[in-house]
Amino acid sequence: MIIYGLSTCPLCQRARKDLQAAGKKVSFRDVRSDPLSEEELTSLVAEFGDRLVDRTTNDYRALNDWIKNSEAEVQISSKPKVMARPVIRDGDTFHLGWDETVQNTLLEP
Repeated sequence: MIIYGLSTCPLCQRARKDLQAAGKKVSFRDVRSDPLSEEELTSLVAEFGDRLVDRTTNDYRALNDWIKNSEAEVQISSKPKVMARPVIRDGDTFHLGWDETVQNTLLEP
């Protein structure tokens, strides 16, 4: 299982801690220090579409208009912090966020 996020993101930290406490083998990838490849980003955008960009953040608001009107791949490539997180890969299945639905799915024995 891989968590894609930011090392400073409290929700990413909580997801990692909860999954490890449930006995799951988890690796973590900080998308700021180890950016997603074009192929990885394309597959995540194919999975989640525009939901992959968190438009509520100051980082998103700070993007210039050209980037804001570009595709999600361009937005995340230019500023990885605008990626909604955490993105959790469990085998071939992806999950976005750490809400009750994702927790119930991934923390079940």
